[in-house]
Amino acid sequence: MIYLDHHATTPVDPRVVEAMLPFFTERFGNAGSKHHRFGWDASDAVERARKQVAALIGAGPKDVIFTSGATEADNLAIMGVAEAIRAKRDVSAGALAKPDHIVTVATEHKAVLDPCRRLEQNGWRVTVLPVNRAGLVDLSEVIAAVTERTVLVSVMAANNEIGVLQPIGEIARIAHARGALMHTDAVQAVGKVPFDVEALDVDLVSMTAHKLCGPKGVGALYVRRRRAEVAPLMEGGGQERGLRPGTLNVPGIVGFGKAAEIARAAMPGEAKTTSGLRDRLLEGLRSRVDGMTVNGTLDARLPGNLNVSFEGIDGEALLVSLDDIAVSSGAACTAAEPSHVLVALGLAKDRALASLRFGLGRTTTKDEVDYAAVKVAAVVSRLRSMSPVGGARRL
Repeated sequence: MIYLDHHATTPVDPRVVEAMLPFFTERFGNAGSKHHRFGWDASDAVERARKQVAALIGAGPKDVIFTSGATEADNLAIMGVAEAIRAKRDVSAGALAKPDHIVTVATEHKAVLDPCRRLEQNGWRVTVLPVNRAGLVDLSEVIAAVTERTVLVSVMAANNEIGVLQPIGEIARIAHARGALMHTDAVQAVGKVPFDVEALDVDLVSMTAHKLCGPKGVGALYVRRRRAEVAPLMEGGGQERGLRPGTLNVPGIVGFGKAAEIARAAMPGEAKTTSGLRDRLLEGLRSRVDGMTVNGTLDARLPGNLNVSFEGIDGEALLVSLDDIAVSSGAACTAAEPSHVLVALGLAKDRALASLRFGLGRTTTKDEVDYAAVKVAAVVSRLRSMSPVGGARRL
């Protein structure tokens, strides 16, 4: 089985496993235990990992809050900022222009869109900006959407389906000019492309370990302390600056730290290798398949991402037929419906369903890419020969 779904998750690097193993057995202490060596050892390991994760994004370690993953980090950023603002708003009731507005983008992950919908149900105003066919948000629309009442702008750094990189630094400048905070879900970007919180001037950043060859079940939220105020979503324990109470997942956090350290060192070389493999896969498909379209721009894109759609075939039959290649038609946590990301790009339902997301990563090889191109082309050809649509034209 060839694994080309690294946007869904990544295999854990053996060096990460090696770093984690002692914390399941001989170094099993609770990082919250303050009165003996077992707790001190665990706490020291957590703080070392915090520094490793912070270094990957150019942050100070005190601004990194560990969570159970990116979904929790996204919820904490969006709901936490809203709750902090609501509490302040209640104290200063009677203000003429109360802050009650959030701006996001139609192609965001559901971990961002769903909390925004929940806030909308509770009286917040939410603006969901469209994207163009390239998958990019129009900065003029961001300028028009952000007002003095906007609390937060949340835009994904790198899309999890089409890999498109948004101009986060420019969007942050627009948000700050109106007094709003800037949050970015950087799950797919961190460790794959250069990402520096100071250069981008962002206030909140969501991350997770399992997208960069770390373990599942651990993530982090960067919170710029001097600017962003976030209220906790849970109570009890006071861990993580009181923003995320609960016993810390020490083995997972250690693994996250090690994965971040490895990614920071390997990123330049890996990005070059992976983008080369991505281009090789694209050319292999283009030379063999007519009626294929790349979804999203190739000019600003993750090095390991390729998302393509095919004319004249059934999407479910396509995935089923690729029985020895692990790919997907969209996000791993989305039901078998047309991708909301591809629909936002303007694709019709049947074309969105007949799309493949290739996610290349650290373990991908040339032989795997070449085999995938040949196999996909053969499957597409066979399915078209069986379809009444047939006769696809080159797009």
